[in-house]
Amino acid sequence: MEQKQFDKLVERQTPKPVLFVNILKAFLVGGTICTIGQLITFFYIRFFSFTERTAANPTVATMVFIVMILTGTGLYKKISQFGGAGSAVPVTGFGNAVISAAIEHKSEGYVLGIGGNIFKLAGSVIVFGVLSAFFVALIKTILVKIGVVSW
Repeated sequence: MEQKQFDKLVERQTPKPVLFVNILKAFLVGGTICTIGQLITFFYIRFFSFTERTAANPTVATMVFIVMILTGTGLYKKISQFGGAGSAVPVTGFGNAVISAAIEHKSEGYVLGIGGNIFKLAGSVIVFGVLSAFFVALIKTILVKIGVVSW
């Protein structure tokens, strides 16, 4: 069988994804995650007298913590299989990546296994996040110094 014939056979046999359904699932899962995050923000504002601005950090930490618990129990895997990219795009995807790497390497021990591999997947997110924050702050500082933007 030639390569072209094989490619045509593979194309015919490969199931076609139902894009609209996949997009709808991702929207619903991502929207639900964001709604839960907004409810947590309202909780911090209402019961701990945070402002909308100061409630952001504890909200993110709470969301990451919840996803880490869900990942450890195996529930987040089911959510992500259903919702696809909708579960990976919000900050919850970061928590899932961190804990998944830790769970995968726990058999190698606490230090070399979990400690050495916990940020394997999320390390690039942390590095590029810190670098991006540095350059944005640098640009803002320069713009403030030359008078384009006011502090």
